[in-house]
This record gives sequence, C-alpha cells and structure tokens, in this order.
Amino acid sequence: MEAALLAALTEGAGGDGGRRAVERLARAVGLDAGAPVRDIAEAAHDPARREAVREWGETVADLLAADPRGVAGAVARAMERSAPGSGMAWYDGDHSDFRGGVFLREVVGVQVVIQQGGAAVPEAMAGLPPRPGGFTGRERETRELLRALDPSGVRSAESAATLVAAVSGLGGIGKTALAVETAHLARERGWFPGGVLFIDLHGYDQEPVTADRALQALLRALGTPPEHIPTTTDERAVLYRSTLATRARERGAVLVLADNASSPGQVRPLLPGDFRHHVLVTSRDRLPQLGARLLPLDQLGPREAYELLDLTLRIADPSDSRVADDPDTAERLAGLCGHLPLALQIAAALLVEDPDKPLTELVAELAESRDHLDDGERSVRATFELSYRRLSPEHARLLRLLALGPGPEVSDEVVAALVGAEEPPVRALKALARAHLVERGRARGWWRMHDLVRVFGAGAVTREEGDAARLRVLRHYLERALAADAHLRPRVREKETTGPFWSRETALAWLDEERAGLVAATQWTTDRYLAADAVRLADALCEYLDWRRCFDDAVRVCRAACAAARRAGDEAVEAAAWNRMGTALRGNRRLREAYEAHRRAGDLYHALGHDNGKAMAVSNLGAILGDVGQIDEAIDAFQIALGLFRRIGDRHSEAGVWNNLALILRKSGRVDEALDALRAALALYRKTGDRPREGRAWHNYGVALNARGRTPEAVNACLNSLDVCREFEDWHGSARTLYALALVHDTAGDAERARAHMFRAADAYERAGSPKEAEQARRAARLTGLEPTGTPAPAAPPARKPAPVRPSPPPPGAPGTAGP
Repeated sequence: MEAALLAALTEGAGGDGGRRAVERLARAVGLDAGAPVRDIAEAAHDPARREAVREWGETVADLLAADPRGVAGAVARAMERSAPGSGMAWYDGDHSDFRGGVFLREVVGVQVVIQQGGAAVPEAMAGLPPRPGGFTGRERETRELLRALDPSGVRSAESAATLVAAVSGLGGIGKTALAVETAHLARERGWFPGGVLFIDLHGYDQEPVTADRALQALLRALGTPPEHIPTTTDERAVLYRSTLATRARERGAVLVLADNASSPGQVRPLLPGDFRHHVLVTSRDRLPQLGARLLPLDQLGPREAYELLDLTLRIADPSDSRVADDPDTAERLAGLCGHLPLALQIAAALLVEDPDKPLTELVAELAESRDHLDDGERSVRATFELSYRRLSPEHARLLRLLALGPGPEVSDEVVAALVGAEEPPVRALKALARAHLVERGRARGWWRMHDLVRVFGAGAVTREEGDAARLRVLRHYLERALAADAHLRPRVREKETTGPFWSRETALAWLDEERAGLVAATQWTTDRYLAADAVRLADALCEYLDWRRCFDDAVRVCRAACAAARRAGDEAVEAAAWNRMGTALRGNRRLREAYEAHRRAGDLYHALGHDNGKAMAVSNLGAILGDVGQIDEAIDAFQIALGLFRRIGDRHSEAGVWNNLALILRKSGRVDEALDALRAALALYRKTGDRPREGRAWHNYGVALNARGRTPEAVNACLNSLDVCREFEDWHGSARTLYALALVHDTAGDAERARAHMFRAADAYERAGSPKEAEQARRAARLTGLEPTGTPAPAAPPARKPAPVRPSPPPPGAPGTAGP
C-alpha cells in the first residue's frame, strides 16, 4: 500500500471521507485508527489482509471517481508534496506509469491527465484498453505483428501504402488480447506518437457497426464534436482522412485498432490516406480483400495453455501451485476448455474463487457437463455453464438479463430496468466482473459482455422472463425519451417539459449517451408483445435523430416501425413512419428512396381520409421535386399542401410550406412572390412560437431580399437569422447565413466584407463537418479577390440542422402577410 496516498488522505486532500477511509483501513489491518500511515501501509501488504484491502480500495476508488476534477486532483498534488514523484506516477508524459502504483480496483482503459490547476482532461487518443491480465504465449504472433507495425519498414509515401495487419481466428481465441498487447508494445517503442484509436466493430452481433457509424465514432475520438460530423459515409471518410493527415504532420503516426470486424466493408473506409499510419484489425474471418498482412490465430498450444492457467492463479496468489503440482490434470483442464484463452481465464477464475479446490474436481465437473463436446466451441459453453451454476440465484438472473440488454453496452439505469429495481445491483455486477462474465464498458456505470457469454446468457432466459425484462427496459426508455423529446420542441410550454430532465441540455446529453441502446430497443418491434411500445419509442426519437443529423439511425428506426405497423394492420402508424423515413432518407440525400417513402405515406393517408397527413406527404414530395429541379411540379405540390393545411387550420405546418415554396419561387425568378411567401412564413412561425424555424425563414428572407437588390434589409434579415441560430445552437444554420451575408456584400460591391464572411463561412462549415460546402465557400472567396489577411474566422460550434416541419395543434389566428 502506498504511504503517500494515505498521507494525502490524512492531510485532508480527500475531505472528511478521505480521513475516515484511512481510519477504516487502519482498523481493517489490526491497528488503531490513529496509527502512523507508514505502519498502516506496511500492514496492508500482509497477504492475509488482501480481501479487506480490496474492499477498502473499492471505497476509495468511489471517493476519487465521484469528483475527478476536485478530489482526485487534490489527492495527486498532496501525494506529490508528501513524496515527490508519487503523484506524478498517475500520469507521466504520454503514458501511465503503474510501477509501484496503487491499484484500487480493476484498471480501465481511459487516461486522465491532472494538470496544474486541477482540471481533469480526458485524452481522446488514449482509448486503448488496458493490457490483458495474464497474457502469455503468442511470442511468434507478437513478433510478426510488431514487424508489420514497425515504421522502419515504411520507406516513403511514394513506395508504401497504409499498412494493414489482420488477426483472424475463432471467437474467444484471444485475438483482441494479442492485438491490444502488441499495440501497447508498439506505443512503448515510440512508434505511434500521434496516439491509438480503438473501436469495437461488433461484427458478429445482430446489428454490426456499419462503416459510417464507425467513422462517426473515430471522428469523435479525434476531437470532432458529434454535431460537426457529416451525414454521408463518403464525407465522413474524407474528414477522417484529412484529420489523420493533419495529426500525422503535427504529432506523428497513429495506430487504428479495429476490433471484431466481420467484413472488408466495415474496415475499408477506416483506412487512413497517410502512409505513416497503421491499421490493426481483428476478425473471426480472414480478410484477404484488404490487402493486409494476414495473421491467422489458432488455439493455444498445450504448453501455452498450461502457462496461462498457472500465471493467472499466481497473479491472484503467488503461492498458488495447483497447476505446477499437477501438470497432467492441468493439461486435461486446458483441453476441456478447448485451449481458448477466454475459457481458460474463466476456469482459472473458478479456481481462484475456491483456493482449496483441486484441479481434479474442476476437471470432473467439466467432463460431466451434459453439454460438453470436444469441438472447442462446446468446451467454452461447458465452462460457461459450470460458472453459471456456481452463481447465486440473484447473480445468475442478472447474467441472463444482461444478455438481453439493447446495444453493445448497457448503463446502470438500463441494468436497473432489466432487473426491475430502483437502483442498479452494483455488488452483483462487480461479482460478475470478477468472474470474467461481464466487464466494465466505455465509462464508469457502463457494462458489456463478451459475445459468447451473451449468447450463453440469452439461451438460458425463459420466454416469459425475457419478455418481462425487455418490456421494463422499453417502458423506462419510453418514459424518458418522451420527456427528452418535449425539451426539443420549442412550441411546448416549459411547465410541460420538466420530467426527469431540468433543461434541453440535460435531455440531449441523456439521448446522446443512450442512443445506441435506444435505437437497438426500437428493433424489438418484431416481438408482438413489445411492438406497440417499440413503435412509440421510435416516434419519440425522430426529432432527436433529425436534430443530431443521425439519419442512418433514423432510417433504421423508422423502417422497424413501418414493418411493425404493417404486421399489426395499423395504416395510420405505418403512414406516419413512412413519412418520417422519407425525411431521414432525404437528409442522407437518398432522394429516390425518399420520394418513394413519401409517396407510400401519401397513398396511405389518402386511403384513410387523413388530410393533415396527406398534406405533409405532399409537401415533402414537393421538397424532393425541388431538389431534383422539377420546379413546376414542386410548386404544384406545395399549392396542394397549402390548401389542405389552410382547410384544417394547421398554421404551423402551413408556415413550413410557405418557407419551402419561397425557395422554389426565388430559384425560378419569381422573387416578389417568394418575399410574400416568406413574410407569411415569418408571421406564422411567430404566432406558433417556433423560433428555430423562424430563424431559418429569416435566412431565406435575406437571400430573397438580396436577389431584389435591397441590401440593408437583406443584411438585417441575415443578422436576425444569426441571432436565432445562436440562441438555439443551430450552428450549421449559422454557417449558411454567414455565406448568405457574404453574397449580400458581394452584390453590393463590398468585396472586402464579402471575402471576410466567405472565409468565416468556410471555417464554420469545416468545423460543422461539411467539407464540400467549406470548399465551395473558399472557392467563392477566391473569386471575389485576394484572400484577406488578419481576418480570423470565428470558432463555429457544432452543426445542427433544424428538425423537419411536423404538425401541431392549430394555434388561433390566420396567417399574416405584413412585412417583418
């Protein structure tokens, strides 16, 4: 036990809780509460006190994690004063130094830098998981991988492409452990000063991570806020390669570790363009299509499996010699585990849990398992079954239900919903983690399972138990998603939007954290028992997914809702789902599919006699017709929609049609009519209280005024739009309006202001994840004259796109046509 840590806590760096923790440890190791810290530290090294010290470590870890910016920083600085070098051992340079460190609980793969001043800064490029405990063997494979990653083998940009190494083998064979261990060795040799990107592609899950979702995650790890990320795969790939190229110049080479890929298509878009970077892939399949250095991974040899068992037991207790004392039985045990590292580690955990258990007893239990077959995979199943039988009823139920969790990871709140409790079963989760049946996820309070354990757990669930657990999760998600959705709708009164969230920001933060699970839960529509709630959840997510420009997820959610509604024969719900899916497809520029989706929605609404829905579908069809240049047909569609909305009194949706119609009228040269339409839209948006869409209408109004040569009015309209965009953090809209302001000044002959706004717009588009629009703005700026100097572009916050027009209860009053 590190005396410097105890001294820091005694001094009060951890507050009263820290002082009490030291007193508890003193009593736990048989000393008085006021004993000197060095005596306490020395007593804590007694192997007989291991369990007491471990439990104490859990308490102190919770204390430090509760306030990493305050408590952890204060403790580190106090340690440094007490014993120079001890506090900085938590972080030194670009790596964590664990030599002589204090291990309070399991080590997780996240790095925190405690800087002068106490701010805790998460390092986005330090996402490599921790080294696998008990890693042994694989010397030949490690050497081969290191040769593949050695930068000295890459001579020049002209003679070498990005080097890819692919490790393949059976699930549970140890691919990830080998890749992570090798990546750590490469970092220690200084080969990747630019950092390591790690992503689990979940290639063999029911819903693998697609290339565009992987690019989104990697761009976030590289420091790109989610709202800046483009919508299409190609644009994301361009931004990803550009960001990596910049990082190579500024900081050096980056290693990309893509774990658990199932196809070349998942990996190919993740390949950097800069030859200095390397990619390391793991997969159950060989991936020769990547042109990679292939390393097939076989099961461990008998000697390596024996060493893994022995090393794992000795890590827990250096005096544990059960494997060494009975090598023949150890070899049988390794064979029953299929020589798979995952199964061997679980078997070793069972032995660690029962120090008096002889190897012969465990071998006999495994051999008697009714499910055992000597084919590798069945051996793993036998190990899982034995581990499962040893769990308490509470822990066994938790394991089964965790296997049903939506998404690759589940949060504490979802775990609580799965088991039907108010609070998550933290002790039970930690017990399963110690048995290697679950592991900590990407952050504190998140949990994940190995895919083989998930399959085993799901297979042990009864239909009744599983349906009840998933229904609890759905209803928990639905309650919170509805409350969060209310915060995203500006026309809802504040008193109606309290719920579990106290602000729009907290609602968005929850939706961002749970998005993968929320989207996965909507896929439960295939179960008739769950379909109704899953469809309602899908509806509650549409506004959020559009706001965050997560069009891929929106398409997936709406497609599931369409299928469920069709099976249930609910044409109204199916029509609404088709309409929302069309909006998402248009956002992804899949215009032909979007047109077909809106057409199907319109047909269903027409058959139902639902004029409001029909008007929405027709208006959306008009927008797509305008996108493809069919101006007359688009105007006709908008006129039909206007007539329907006026007849039923839906003023808010009518405003959206006026706004969209104005775009078409202006493009066709009918500028005065466009101005009239925009004045109507602005008046209706003010009446219905929709400020974000009012800002969008102000933008269009400024563009139309500029087309009429009314420069001062156009400038004012654009400034009004900027004010609204900034108020609601619609920064993509801000970029568009900066571009419009540049055009206004250019039309007025003010080239210097035009250039300044063009370059500001380009910078904003770049930061918003829209590189094509950014390049367009730069080209336009160059056409207006020389690039200005000394005119820095303002930092543009994340891109957000206003949500599509949706119907609302009709407000009182008729549309006005007076000027703003």
